[in-house]
Amino acid sequence: MAESDSRRLRRREPQVLASIPPNISQRRTTRILVLALLATFALTWPFAHLSLPKIDAFVPSLAAALFVSDIVTAVLLFGQFSILRQWALLVIANGYVFSALIVIAHALAFPGAFSDSGLFGSGLQSAVWLYWFWHAGLPLAIIGYAALRDRSISVLSTRLAVSSSVAATIALVIVIFWFVTQHHDLLPVTFVDVNPLSLFRRIIGGVVILVLGGIALILLWARRRTLLDEWLIVALCALLIEVALASVLSGSRFTLSWYAGRFYQLVTATVVMAVLLAEMTRLYMDVARSNTLLHREREARLVTGDAVAATIAHEVKQPLATMVTRSDTGFRWLDRPVPDLDKAKAEFRHIAADGHRAAAVIESIRANFRNEDRIKIALNLSDLIEECVALARDDLDNHRIEVNLDLNPQGPRVIGNRIQLQQVLLNLMTNAIDSMAAQEGSRVLSIRAELRHNRDVEVSVEDTGIGIESQDMDRLFNPHFTSKADGMGMGLSICRSIVEAHEGQLWAVPNTSGGAVFRFTLGADTRVWR
Repeated sequence: MAESDSRRLRRREPQVLASIPPNISQRRTTRILVLALLATFALTWPFAHLSLPKIDAFVPSLAAALFVSDIVTAVLLFGQFSILRQWALLVIANGYVFSALIVIAHALAFPGAFSDSGLFGSGLQSAVWLYWFWHAGLPLAIIGYAALRDRSISVLSTRLAVSSSVAATIALVIVIFWFVTQHHDLLPVTFVDVNPLSLFRRIIGGVVILVLGGIALILLWARRRTLLDEWLIVALCALLIEVALASVLSGSRFTLSWYAGRFYQLVTATVVMAVLLAEMTRLYMDVARSNTLLHREREARLVTGDAVAATIAHEVKQPLATMVTRSDTGFRWLDRPVPDLDKAKAEFRHIAADGHRAAAVIESIRANFRNEDRIKIALNLSDLIEECVALARDDLDNHRIEVNLDLNPQGPRVIGNRIQLQQVLLNLMTNAIDSMAAQEGSRVLSIRAELRHNRDVEVSVEDTGIGIESQDMDRLFNPHFTSKADGMGMGLSICRSIVEAHEGQLWAVPNTSGGAVFRFTLGADTRVWR
């Protein structure tokens, strides 16, 4: 149970370099890089004692590069620590702070870098002992990192932990630098002039660092599980190869092995930094992509909410208007000296039917935005068209519109959702009524349904109204586009989405006798049409 809980906790951790496991490709990359470092070591070994020209500016220039790399690495690791709050990351980050500071101390004490014998009273032993402290720092930090892998900060703030640990590391480097420069006469002798004593320099000192680094490598290898572990192994291997090459094999300065060792110092300082910077770039890209997606999702929700509101208002307006009209008519039948109860009852029955139709329209709209499967049944399209004409009869009579129906009483039959197809027909008829009401002259609404040769049913709704402007034809079905002063621009967009959900098509063309023609197709019920 505890193991499964720990797995769940790891899955909840932020996906950063210090928490994500490496994949096969990343493991292969680190192994190849270590093999490349070993191959370089093998090629350099035979020429380790080859003397090369002395470049006094080399040490301070390299120290500046190493300082920048180590500081950047430390800052990025502190960032990982502030996210994961693990003591191990605090330790390894301070290991890089120690390396960054002591490499500057080493350059200040190095003979010939800034002065012949080094600054601040440095002696012949100061630089080499700073070198040993420098190269012992990262292995010790990795040992602490491996030992504190699963321990997290619970109370202490990360800012206080970082500031206090960095202050302690700075104080440690200052104490070490003061001691090796001011009391170098107390240190074991390693250099008598520019050449080292081989016993201590090449055997004792080198072996101590190699043993310390070997322990760190074994602990890290045994407990590795993150991508950061893999690249720390590469950095540690580069450090151990450097010590073996530049100290054990050849202790002399400004030889091929000495210069090659400085190449490995760069690898140690920069390899983790490069991976952390690459990861930071990836995280920034992910954050930017996530923000873009969130922004789009927010806009989509706003548009969807607006579309839902506009759709409901558009579709329910007609039934509500009819209900209000019928209510007034019903009350007039009652508000007479002799109430006509039969006609009032008829109007109230129509009101109840309109209420049920409005509720069905709202439920149909909800289904549209949920993208659910709609209930589709076999329908007699002629009957459905006649029902819609009956529902719009009051508006048709009020605007003196003649209706021509070209229908087959026996069909055609289609498979569809009754409420949705009723929405389409009523929307097209309402638009036709509004178009014809805006002008004088002949007002004729023609509706026909016929079976085409490809077994589709085509329905056309023709009017003799004001028609459609040619520049509006391409955007006629776009959401929120309308040519009406009080229109919402949702009706035709909804009609097209419903027809396309029925695997049909909806389009408009000008009417040759004036006005417009809207046509849509539906799949015929093949069980009837043989």
